[in-house]
Amino acid sequence: MYLTGFADEAASDIDGQIRATKELGWKFIEARAIDGINITSLSEEKFAEVCDKLEAAGISVNCFGSGIANWAQKITQPPDPSYAEMKRAIPRMHRLGTKFIRIMSFAVPPEEYDKDWSAEAIKRVKNIVRMAEDGGVICLHENCAGWGSLSYEHTLRLLEGVNSPALKLVFDTGNPIFDDDVRGPKPYRKQDPWEFYQAVRQHIVHVHIKDGYLEGERQVFTFPGEGKGRIREIVTDLLKTGYNGGFSIEPHMAVVYHDQSVKSSDEIRYRNYIEYGRRFVNLLEEIKKELAESGQLIKNG
Repeated sequence: MYLTGFADEAASDIDGQIRATKELGWKFIEARAIDGINITSLSEEKFAEVCDKLEAAGISVNCFGSGIANWAQKITQPPDPSYAEMKRAIPRMHRLGTKFIRIMSFAVPPEEYDKDWSAEAIKRVKNIVRMAEDGGVICLHENCAGWGSLSYEHTLRLLEGVNSPALKLVFDTGNPIFDDDVRGPKPYRKQDPWEFYQAVRQHIVHVHIKDGYLEGERQVFTFPGEGKGRIREIVTDLLKTGYNGGFSIEPHMAVVYHDQSVKSSDEIRYRNYIEYGRRFVNLLEEIKKELAESGQLIKNG
């Protein structure tokens, strides 16, 4: 088990991201954006500089937070940009020794919910996963902004349809709070994080720690354990069942990657990231202690 995070929420530049990671005492970054540019789209010169700085600092990248098939890549649009990004990512992952890349499954606009996009989504993700398999890396589908995230049943259908060892899941504890459960008649209810987690648990190899709640239509993000993401229950269950993957913090409190209207000063975002990381560590240690005292903790790395 290891700790990591979307360090671009601490700082835009790689120096600040490394500094935040080292201040937390961690050895991994979930790399997404550097100077506002996704790691797969950096120039060759900038990517080489990032690699050199990470190596010098003794920091590794556990996962590429790619934009493949994400919220900006609609199911109603051609998939070519996502295919091209996957091709660019693989050699960069090899350079950094990174085996995981986060993907989604092409956003379905709400006005398209009534249409059956299953065959198209599965075909597209299968193409992406085939590239990953050929390249010796693994795609982690996130329950966020894609056909496969419209409910846990969609996720399971996606896994079954693609049917590849190169497709696993990253589970985000916070996303279900804000996402519609697109099953049954309208109006759709919001997803239940615990229900979603339980349904897909056996396929999870990585976890994003995010928390919050809805205030009317407004999304409010909180420190871990203070929202409705069921983080304590989910982490407890993971540790009781031998989870040996990563926990990656994604605060969204001072900076939201896909919402440029949410901004904070450099110092505020940095300190928020550090505080978020420390609070999650404290929560994790509390859970481990409780499980150890009751003889339910499975030590697995």
